[in-house]
Amino acid sequence: MNYARTSSTVREMFGSIADRYDLANTVLSGGIHHLWRRKLLRAARREQVTSALDLCTGTADLAALLEPWCTKVIGADFCLPMLRRGKHKLRHATSALLQGDALKLPFRDCCFDLVTVAFGVRNFEDTEAGLTEIARVLRPGGRLLVLEFGQPALPLWSKIYNLYAQKVLPLIGGAVSGNRAAYSYLQRTSAEFPCRSQFVELLRRSGFGEAHFTALTGGIAYLYEARRV
Repeated sequence: MNYARTSSTVREMFGSIADRYDLANTVLSGGIHHLWRRKLLRAARREQVTSALDLCTGTADLAALLEPWCTKVIGADFCLPMLRRGKHKLRHATSALLQGDALKLPFRDCCFDLVTVAFGVRNFEDTEAGLTEIARVLRPGGRLLVLEFGQPALPLWSKIYNLYAQKVLPLIGGAVSGNRAAYSYLQRTSAEFPCRSQFVELLRRSGFGEAHFTALTGGIAYLYEARRV
């Protein structure tokens, strides 16, 4: 099966792997994805935050990291089975998980100081519309922090990583999760995603001013930081 990048098929795909999603992430990345999230957390903590939205929260790993230092954390995702797997990770009375679509967020304008998205933006059916919706719910001057896969810039490292992503990742991901096609989708969308300066330009067209990126693990992933105008 080849998953298309539409809301309905992506929701179905994540629902099918929800039970083993956390395990698959750890196996496939060798645990490095935890370090990437910690890098985002350090960036988030540079400024005081009262209210944060973790969009495409999945099983709420990042929302749980935000909880200890943020007064209010909302984790939103359109895949209910993923949210069910993560509900035990949030402990504060002011934190919550809810089902919601990134293209039609159920929040009023200018209500969050911070929005985070870890490995979810490339799944938006309309990337620019999703970023514009994020800008809508951020207060002026609020920040967006995005972790996303991309393509390594160095040719040799790019060849090595692409060999792993194309040949090894779907095999292992399929063995762990029971759905090989989901990890072929991951490889394909990561390769197609506009990374580095291309994504920064998308951010600037979508309501963000100051924006920059940091390559992680040689460009397998990137941390983007942007501020709403």
